[in-house]
Amino acid sequence: MRFGETPIDEAGGAILAHSWRANGINFAKGRVLSADDVAKLKAAGVSSIVAARLDPDDIHEDEAAATLARVLAGEGIEVTAPFTGRCNHFAREAGLAVIDPERIDALNELDESVTVATLPPFARVTPRQMVATVKIIPYAAPRATVDRAVFVAGEANRPLVSVAPFRAMRVGLVQTRLPGTRDKVLDKAVTTTTKRLSSLGSSLAGERRCAHDGAAIATALKELAAEGCDLLLVAGASAIVDRHDVVPSGIEQAGGRITHFGMPVDPGNLLLTGELDGRPVLGLPGCAKSPKYNGFDMVLERLAAGLPVGRAEIVRMGAGGLLAEIATRPQPRAEGDAEEGGPQQAPRVAVVVLAAGRSTRMGGPNKLLADAKGSPLVVHAVRAALASQAVEVVVVLGHMAAEVRSTIEQAVPARSRLRFVSNPDFAAGLSTSVRAGIGSLGREIDAAIVQLGDMPGVSAGLLDRLMAAFSPVEGRSICVPTVGGKRGNPVLWDRRFFAEMAGLAGDSGAKHLIGEYADLVCEVEMAGEAAVTDIDTPEALAAWRARSEA
Repeated sequence: MRFGETPIDEAGGAILAHSWRANGINFAKGRVLSADDVAKLKAAGVSSIVAARLDPDDIHEDEAAATLARVLAGEGIEVTAPFTGRCNHFAREAGLAVIDPERIDALNELDESVTVATLPPFARVTPRQMVATVKIIPYAAPRATVDRAVFVAGEANRPLVSVAPFRAMRVGLVQTRLPGTRDKVLDKAVTTTTKRLSSLGSSLAGERRCAHDGAAIATALKELAAEGCDLLLVAGASAIVDRHDVVPSGIEQAGGRITHFGMPVDPGNLLLTGELDGRPVLGLPGCAKSPKYNGFDMVLERLAAGLPVGRAEIVRMGAGGLLAEIATRPQPRAEGDAEEGGPQQAPRVAVVVLAAGRSTRMGGPNKLLADAKGSPLVVHAVRAALASQAVEVVVVLGHMAAEVRSTIEQAVPARSRLRFVSNPDFAAGLSTSVRAGIGSLGREIDAAIVQLGDMPGVSAGLLDRLMAAFSPVEGRSICVPTVGGKRGNPVLWDRRFFAEMAGLAGDSGAKHLIGEYADLVCEVEMAGEAAVTDIDTPEALAAWRARSEA
């Protein structure tokens, strides 16, 4: 890649290294300069710019990031579209992050242009939490480097980043008594254990209280095993201090065996692991009665995620095993809670499909119901939205509402993320539909893409690329697709603009906000003409059909 001062006459196709905002020009860094862009710069008196020009053996940052991210990802991972050389991995569901640190290190040692960052191995993750990110540092990476990275990532025939989801377990708890043991203490242990299990999607299916005696423990364990418990816990009234103590003796008398005693984790050193009729048994350390995170949690999480927890796994918990200052791990946030300081989450983006218009320029029929390559026009928009990474799709209805809704429901049978909103004021213009759609979104939505129902070429990939670009922290709060420098639709809006969008009037939508907040606008270049092609007239529909069939 050639980087540096570039004569303006040689700048066509180059990547702008620094934003240019002067003389009516507003070009963001990273923009691939078109012939029209170069002409504008020349007209403004620009003779040279700082730019990057790719050589034949270079791969653009986005392509390189996406290529590597796909190879890294394993089960339970959702990969975002690339943007500015970054591709993120998010967890599909709650579980543990399974990371291969040695191979991650090997990737990062290859070349300074390729970086991969992940959560620590076995970090607990919530749905949509970021697990890893691939970042290509310059505007392009050498093809040989990307090929080598893909090879390293594919070695050993196992992914480098995945999520082992938590599975529901039925758990049995045995608590022993000594003279003076109070029921209040045992009751509190039940409450703490129940909360700990429920946070993993599991349940306390049964409890037994018995004397601190091996035979009594054995009887209680057999009863809970017979009731179908998947995991058995034994909390002794006195801490386990030896492999042959009362609790391990009770496990063996029940027909089980001890697999390991002790762990290099503090608090949690005195945890004991065993097995009874194919199910794991844990002799709990005293800290298991506390809600604070401890060694018991480290083992319990892995069991809930279906991961092995033998001697080999336990003895490797020492690095990072000093937990004395760690409070209870954060649970999934409640609706509306602030995220500051919490785990990085995938933004919750909704797509609002505007399907309420009267199609006046079509000369009569509702264009949204017109056939467009085998499906009604509006169906293309809804299918693309549902195939994207949006968490919700809202269709705003107005003109011929019943017919439009029926058409969509017949064409899209699986629609758990789809809902409909009525706009009784649709005749007053586009802004009323924007208001209706945006106003229906819940507090949990971080941003919304306003998608026109008459743009059949808009794909899920285009929508995902807008979502990948969205980053209010980095000043990308309004994401606008462009084609050859020309702005188009749909547009993604941070929820900070929802209040202003609720006050829109007329038929112009929210375009004026783009001008008012130019410093928060991110232009996202798109391939093809989809982002600048809508269907307003019979001629436009015929032309689109002809191009699609060509």
